[in-house]
Amino acid sequence: MDMGRESRWEKDAMTVEIVFALVTAAVLAGVIFAVAWALVLVLDLSGSAGRGVLVGGALLGAVAGVWRLVRVLLRFDEQRRMGH
Repeated sequence: MDMGRESRWEKDAMTVEIVFALVTAAVLAGVIFAVAWALVLVLDLSGSAGRGVLVGGALLGAVAGVWRLVRVLLRFDEQRRMGH
């Protein structure tokens, strides 16, 4: 077998890891935004204060989601290179 080519199993494992990274990143971002939304509702924030908390929650959720995505994929790549 050509050493430069990936086996079907390796491609499937990579696909599963990418989907796992995307799903967990989306869930993390959603949870963070939901917490911000809950804060707006519980504290009865309205107007620019409520909007600010929601925008902050959305930005923080997006950053956390991207962080999670990159972290999972880098961990997978490191393990793949080590032969696990």
